[in-house]
Amino acid sequence: MKKYVLDTSAVIDGVISQMIKKGEITEGIILIHRAVLAELEYQANYGREVGFLGLDELKKLRKITEENNKIKLEYIGERPREFEIKYAKSGEIDAMIRETALKEGAVFITLDKVDAEAAKAYGIKEVILIEHPEVEKKVLKIENFFDEKTLSIHLKEGVPPYAKKGYPGKWEFVKINEQILTKEEIQEMAKEIIEEAKSTPKYFIESEKKYSTIIQLGDYRIIILKTPLSDGWEITAVRPIKKMSIEDYNLNPKLIKRFEERAEGIIISGPPGMGKSTFAQALGEFYYKKGKIIKTIESPRDLKLPDEITQISNSIATNHDEIRDILLLTRPDYSIYDEMRNNSDFYTFSDLRLAGVGMIGVIHASSPIDAIQRFIGRVELGMLPSIIDTVLFIENGKVAKVYELKMSVKVPRGMTEKDLARPVIEVKDFFTEKEEYEMYSFGDHTIVIPIQNQEKNYIDMIKKEIRLENINIKVNHGRIEIHVPKKEIKKIIGKGGKRIKKLEKRIGMPIDIIEA
Repeated sequence: MKKYVLDTSAVIDGVISQMIKKGEITEGIILIHRAVLAELEYQANYGREVGFLGLDELKKLRKITEENNKIKLEYIGERPREFEIKYAKSGEIDAMIRETALKEGAVFITLDKVDAEAAKAYGIKEVILIEHPEVEKKVLKIENFFDEKTLSIHLKEGVPPYAKKGYPGKWEFVKINEQILTKEEIQEMAKEIIEEAKSTPKYFIESEKKYSTIIQLGDYRIIILKTPLSDGWEITAVRPIKKMSIEDYNLNPKLIKRFEERAEGIIISGPPGMGKSTFAQALGEFYYKKGKIIKTIESPRDLKLPDEITQISNSIATNHDEIRDILLLTRPDYSIYDEMRNNSDFYTFSDLRLAGVGMIGVIHASSPIDAIQRFIGRVELGMLPSIIDTVLFIENGKVAKVYELKMSVKVPRGMTEKDLARPVIEVKDFFTEKEEYEMYSFGDHTIVIPIQNQEKNYIDMIKKEIRLENINIKVNHGRIEIHVPKKEIKKIIGKGGKRIKKLEKRIGMPIDIIEA
C-alpha cells in the first residue's frame, strides 16, 4: 500500500481528510511521526488554537481509518526531546519527519515551500506541496449575530449575546436574544474562526498568545479571550458598518488645502468608537488618489484600502526597528499608523516623521490636547512641532476640532520678566487661528496652559477688583489692556499708581490703561 508522511502544517490544515473526502486518496497508510504529535501537544498546552486544530485532525483521521479498512493510520518514530519541540522552528522536527519519509519511501505532504524543497534535495522522490488548500466558503456562526446595523457583537459564556447597533458616535448596547451561551458554544465558534483563518489566504491570525487570539477575518476584527486571562471564554467581533470617502465628511476647503499642501504630521484622535480609523481610511484613499505612495502599520490589519496600498502588521513584525527600516527603504509618501498605544509606537512614529516620511497617526484620546500630551515625555518638547503639525479630533463620526502647532520664543503668559522668555509651543485653532494652549518647559516640568480659561480668570479678577460697568478688558500677547473712559483712569491707577501695581502683582501680568 502507498504510504503518506505529513508534516505538522499539513496536519493542522486538515489536508489528508480533505483529500480522502474528495476521493484523491482511496487507500494507503498514513504515517504520523510522533514528533508531529509532540509539537501539537506543546502548542495546545500553551493555548494556541493551531495545536487543537491539529489534534482534532488526528482524531478525525482515526475515525476515518476505523470506518475504512483500505486506509490505515500509524504513528512512527521517536518522540523528540523537549528542547527540540521548543525550537521546532529551527527545523529539527521537520528534518526528523523528512528522514522518516525517505526511509519509508513515502509521499511527503506539506504546506511549507521550504520544507518541500528541502525534501526534494534530501532525495524524497514524491513531494506534494499544497500552497492553498481549497476549503468551501461557509457562513460562520458569528455572522448570524450580525445585521446591517450591527457595529460589533459581544459573546461570553454564561450570558446572552449582546451587540452594539447604530453608527459611530450614536449607538446602543442591546441584547440580541435571551439564549445563555455555554462555554462549549463559544469554544466551537472560536475553533471555527481559527479554521477559517488558517484555510483562507486573505485572512490573518494577527496575534496568538496562550490565552488570547486576534484575527482579521475579512471585514471582521475578532478577539478571542480564554480563562484565566478572562473570567470566561469570550469572543468580540467588530465590523465597519460604512466605508467613507473624504468627500462624505464635507470638510472645510481650508482643511482640504492643508492636507494637500502642508500637513505631514497628522494625528487623528478621539474616544473609542467615534470613527477615527474610518477617517484615517478615507484620508489614506484621498492621498492615494492624489498619486501618493501609501503604506499602513496596523494591528490588526482592519483598514479597508485598495490593494495598491500595502498594509504591514505591527504584531507580526519582529520589532519596531524592522517596520522603521522597511518604510525608510520603500520610501512611502505617507504612512498610516493605526492604533498607537505604547512607547514603541510613539517612538517609531516620531522617528519616521523626523526622517521625512509623512505620518498619519490614530490615537485614543478624550480631547485633542490629550492626544498631543501623549507625546510629552516620549519626545523632546522642542521637537513636537516637527513631528506633529495637524491634530484632528473625531466626535460622532465628524471632524469636531482641528489644531495646528507652531513654535515661538516669547515670555509665556502669566510671566512678566523678559528674561523668562523661552521656546513656547502654541496650539492654535486651525480655522480661527486663535491660540488655545501654550506648552513650555519650566525647570524639570512641562507646563500646558489653557489660554481661554486663563484669560477668563484674569478678566473676572479685574472686574471683581475694579467694579466698573463701562470698561472693556482684553488679553493681548502677554499684557492686559483695560479700556476705560478718561474720567475713570485716575480711579483705576490709584494714588501714586499703587492700586494698579497691586493688581499687576496679584495677576502676574503687566496692565495697560487705555482711554476708551
